[in-house]
Amino acid sequence: MDNNRIEGAVRQVKGSIKEAVGKIAGNTHMQAEGRAEKVACEVQSKYGESKDTVRKTFK
Repeated sequence: MDNNRIEGAVRQVKGSIKEAVGKIAGNTHMQAEGRAEKVACEVQSKYGESKDTVRKTFK
């Protein structure tokens, strides 16, 4: 498994937590940061998934 997938998953959890804390605290800025981090991490995870697919294809 590619490191980008692992790192993306971990950062996605952090983003979810940040978004939830922002929602609870009424802090829209923190909530938006958490959402943005989650989206960025989804992209990173997809990148790692693509790299895994390419590796498997050329083995």
